[in-house]
Amino acid sequence: MALKGKPRDMKEWRQVLLDPNVRFPGESSDYRRARNELLEAEAELRLLNEKVAAKRRALPAGGLIKEDYVFESAAYGNKVKFSELFAPGKNSLVIYNMMFPRWPKDQRAGAAEGKTAELPLVEQPCPSCTSVVDGLEGAAFHLAERTNLVVIAKTSPDRLGTYANERGWRNIRLLSSRNNSFNRDYHAETPDGVQLAVLHVFSRDHDGIRHHWASEGVFKRGDTSPIDPIWPIYGVLDLTREGRGDSAAYPNLQY
Repeated sequence: MALKGKPRDMKEWRQVLLDPNVRFPGESSDYRRARNELLEAEAELRLLNEKVAAKRRALPAGGLIKEDYVFESAAYGNKVKFSELFAPGKNSLVIYNMMFPRWPKDQRAGAAEGKTAELPLVEQPCPSCTSVVDGLEGAAFHLAERTNLVVIAKTSPDRLGTYANERGWRNIRLLSSRNNSFNRDYHAETPDGVQLAVLHVFSRDHDGIRHHWASEGVFKRGDTSPIDPIWPIYGVLDLTREGRGDSAAYPNLQY
C-alpha cells in the first residue's frame, strides 16, 4: 500500500532535536561528567551497530531453500507454500521460530486461562517466545509496509490460532510447520525434537529464494540474546539500574 500524507523534513526536525546543553533537574557535576562519557560510548556503539548492519546487508547470497515448504495457516487452516509468503514487491522475509511446544524441562507457569491453559504444561507455548511475539504483534502493522514477517511454530494450526486469540494477536501472521521439515532443516529443532527460538531472514531474487541470515549467535553463546533486536522487554530493562535480573524465571505467562 502507498504511504499516506507527506514525509517529514528531516533536516528541520534535526534542528528541533539538537541541543548540546541539555541538563536535568538536580544533577551533579559528577553525574554530568559520567553521563557525557557514557554518551560518547553510546555514540560509538551506535556506529558499531550501523557497521554490523551494513555487513549483514552485504552478505553474499546464501543457499537456496531446500524445498517450497508447505505450512498451515493458524488463522484460516489453509495450506501456504513458502514461496507464497513473499508479497509482491517485497523480497525479504523475516521468520521467527516460536517454541510451541516449549522446552520439556521449562517449569515456568503456563497460560492462566483459556483452552491453552487446559493443555499439559509440556505442550504449552514458551513464555519467552510469547513475549517476543507480543512485541512483534504491535510492530507487524508497520513492518508490513516494507517487508514480510511470519511466526512459525510446530504445534497444530488450531492450537496456534486459539493461543493467538487468547493473546489478542491480530496483525502477526502465524503458521504451523507440523507437517514439514522446515524447523529441523533450519536449526529451529534439535535432532530429538526440542523446539528452539531462532530468527531467520530469507531473500528472493531472480535465482529463487535464498537464506540470507539467522541468529546463529544463539548457538555460539548458548542463550537467546542474539534475538534481542526484536525483543522489546530487554531493551527497556537494560536502561534501568536493576538491569535484566534473573532470566531463568523471566519472562513468564503469570506474575
